[in-house]
Amino acid sequence: MNTTVYAIPILALVSLAACNRAASGPAEASAPAAPSDPMEIKADPRLLARIRTALVGAEEVGGSITVAGRVATDDTRATRIGTPVMSRISALSAREGDEVKRGQLLALLISTGLSEAQLGFLKAFSQKQLAQGALDRANILMKADVIGSAELQRREAELAGASAESDAARDQLQLLGMAPESIDELRRTRTMNSLSRVVASMDGTVMDRKVNIGQVVQPADTIYEIADLSHVWLVADVPEQNAGNLSAGQPAEARIEALPGHVIDGTLAFVSPTVNPETRTIMVRMNLPNPDRRFKPAMLATMVLREHTQKRLVVPASAVVREGNEECLLIERAPGMFRLQPVKLGAEVGGRRILLEGAGLSERIVVDGAFHLNNERRRRAVRGGEGG
Repeated sequence: MNTTVYAIPILALVSLAACNRAASGPAEASAPAAPSDPMEIKADPRLLARIRTALVGAEEVGGSITVAGRVATDDTRATRIGTPVMSRISALSAREGDEVKRGQLLALLISTGLSEAQLGFLKAFSQKQLAQGALDRANILMKADVIGSAELQRREAELAGASAESDAARDQLQLLGMAPESIDELRRTRTMNSLSRVVASMDGTVMDRKVNIGQVVQPADTIYEIADLSHVWLVADVPEQNAGNLSAGQPAEARIEALPGHVIDGTLAFVSPTVNPETRTIMVRMNLPNPDRRFKPAMLATMVLREHTQKRLVVPASAVVREGNEECLLIERAPGMFRLQPVKLGAEVGGRRILLEGAGLSERIVVDGAFHLNNERRRRAVRGGEGG
């Protein structure tokens, strides 16, 4: 009788345990097992439907550098105009923005230095005339056998010296701005004029006028700045650390902020051989035709310098996820099994990132849905850690 009494509770306990296992078994089977490696995730069908994978490939790509630039005048097509002697401004006939032609009158100066040069020319020319008259008389006397050949040669030498001095004085007047016809008039009339002409030395646009009427100018002073704006430069300063591979002929692209939608394609015409020690930058420039004058000096621009293309491993930018301070890819190690792999990436080119280290050619990676897959990996890793 005692055996029967103890058997009933034991059977009841066994039956209750079996029921509990039956009730809990399906729920536990439906939950994914905690991963042994928190960097890995086994994707269920629901996750696999949200992602897309592709192989790492190699393409011809080139990096790019974006720098701020500006429009500048072409220094080979610009000039500064001054005066060779101290003068006072008497009249100005051109102002900033005017188009001028070579030889056009820009200003009149009153110069005592010019008066002195004119006086020197008149004296030199008079000495030349006297020497010429002496030589003419010597020729007559030589024919009459009054003087010898030595005297004739002496007078010929005197004329040569006087002629050289006269020519030098004439050149000096031309350097001071006197036109050839004005010098001839001075020679004929022997009337000095202290007005000096300042004329344009090239066709172009007056960029700046540095003086006003009545101002005294020195030989080192600039009166006008003139530039030919039919051709300008696009100039940029590239940080030293980004300029190691730059070279003339390298493809470049520029956008002028004042001209939205206008893209300029070209090549670098010049890369400075030196580094600016103050800014630690290297100056580069593009040549830019400007026949309609739409590009104006000092306009701001953005310049994109493209490196020469080479074959590199690339991955879509959408495949990259961040984990802490690292950039990573989700690499498929087995069907449905993915591992988060830290990688080293280069610049982005056309929606692709250059792959430097961390993955190899033809490895399969998640290219769409990487963000969601990585979030699920984190969630499972946290839940697995709490369960442990």
